[in-house]
Amino acid sequence: MPFFSVIISVYNKEDYVKSTIDSVLNQSFKDFEIIIVNDGSTDNSLDIIKNTEDSRIVIINKENNGVSAARNTGIKAAKANFIALLDGDDLWDKDYLKFMSQAISKYPEQSVFASALAQKYDHKTVPVTYSFDQKSLFKIHDYFESSLKYSLLSSSSIVFKKDILETIGYFDTNLISGEDTDQWIRLGIYYKIVFINEVLAYYRYTSSGLSITTFSLDKKPKFDKYFKEEKENFFLKKFLDLNRYSLAILAKMVNDTNSYSYYISHLTRKNLNLRQRVLLASPKWALKLLIKIKSLKGEKVYYPTT
Repeated sequence: MPFFSVIISVYNKEDYVKSTIDSVLNQSFKDFEIIIVNDGSTDNSLDIIKNTEDSRIVIINKENNGVSAARNTGIKAAKANFIALLDGDDLWDKDYLKFMSQAISKYPEQSVFASALAQKYDHKTVPVTYSFDQKSLFKIHDYFESSLKYSLLSSSSIVFKKDILETIGYFDTNLISGEDTDQWIRLGIYYKIVFINEVLAYYRYTSSGLSITTFSLDKKPKFDKYFKEEKENFFLKKFLDLNRYSLAILAKMVNDTNSYSYYISHLTRKNLNLRQRVLLASPKWALKLLIKIKSLKGEKVYYPTT
């Protein structure tokens, strides 16, 4: 049985999936299987995947049902006790799994592990700035307290014990955006995170993706599953309010007054800083101007942040 099952979900990533797979095959830690779930790609992704020969690779080809269903399919097929997620266009440092195995050995009683992340653009790489100061290589964190600026977890920098899904459940296939945040919330309620203070994963942005992607707000998290828990957990409440703020901004941008009213009705404004409170009250034209100014930097604009 392999130590890690690496789950790579792929949908139309023909320009990137080969280098993504190579970043796994080039790992210094070799005890893993790779389960690649092709989620109904309509480009040449599947052909590229099939041309990559390695006995550790398992290919699952399925109809397009979204990233949540793809990940769930891969996880259910996994043989290892530890699941390592990786999106089909992201990259790992060659020592990613080595550091993960060290963290697992050092903290055998823990179930969730993550590394620092960097955003990789065409001409630069920008390490993520987190809301905490960690001097040591390894440290155990509360997910909500440590994710108030940028999420401690991402879909390409997390490893977890497969059996935690018996407690928190699988990815919600009803969500087409914000499914990661929904999963991390459920995870954070039950588990602490062992964080590796080393950039070992790279989230790739492309020039074609440097604009706001909007989906129907009906397909985004409502955060209505946690009303009881947030009353008892200050940092969970603040984390949820920051996400409600982001979705309220998006609702204003797409003229969805019902969703805007819903999110702000469950939001405690004192959990926002002054700038966020001002933006929440700003007219749509002012928000569009701000987004345009930010986009000139050539980096993705975070509306929403989920």
